[in-house]
Amino acid sequence: MLRGNRADRLWTPTKTLKGFFIGLQKYIFVSEFCNPNITFFMSKPIFAPFANQNIKNIIFDLGGVILNIDYHLTIDAYKNLGIKDFESMFTQAQQVGLFNQLDKGLVTPAQFRDGLRQLSGLALTDRQIDDAWNAMLLDFPPQRLEVLRSVKNHYKTFLLSNTNAIHIDEYNKVLHKTFGVKNLSVYFDKEYYSHQIHMRKPDAEAFDIILKENDLNPSETLFIDDTQQHVEGARKLGILAHHLNIPAGECIEKLFT
Repeated sequence: MLRGNRADRLWTPTKTLKGFFIGLQKYIFVSEFCNPNITFFMSKPIFAPFANQNIKNIIFDLGGVILNIDYHLTIDAYKNLGIKDFESMFTQAQQVGLFNQLDKGLVTPAQFRDGLRQLSGLALTDRQIDDAWNAMLLDFPPQRLEVLRSVKNHYKTFLLSNTNAIHIDEYNKVLHKTFGVKNLSVYFDKEYYSHQIHMRKPDAEAFDIILKENDLNPSETLFIDDTQQHVEGARKLGILAHHLNIPAGECIEKLFT
């Protein structure tokens, strides 16, 4: 039973399924994917590895950092279609020819499919190619998106992703079906997709366009990516960069405190 005067009752925390109210302010619980403890933000979230830095801007990678992915699922899917040497053609660290062109928007999805049929010598359908290509895309953990919402309230936030038109159509469908949003724009001040800007990480130009277009100071800008060569590319421009070590259990919902 609540006791005390009316003012006391007003400021008594009232727990709900998703958070609690203190007065008229609701604080949302963010469940922890990498840590069983519950995390929620009452104030400005701080990225623990750079807690002592004056960070004003944050650039996020997409795959691995926000969207769970598994490249081996795509490799296995193409092997099952009969492309036995697909692994030598495509890896996370290095893509060759056709895949780079797709990510830079230098070929259309139709041209990519035709190119893959030519490389493989197989009469694959568009659906078979797309389904195998999209097999690597898994899910958006809800708590990760809640972290992004909170971070955006306190920093200038940007997305820099090596991606392509086939993938972006697929995960936008997932976003809309699961969370009711059409795309990731609600979580960032601006998004930069490689197939739209015709630049890929780790090339300096991919980072430089964000710095220049948004008048960002590299020493006040943090970049988070799960690929070491991308992190090294950002550091060459003076950007503070963190390699998200996913195999070791790192994830943004644990590192923002």
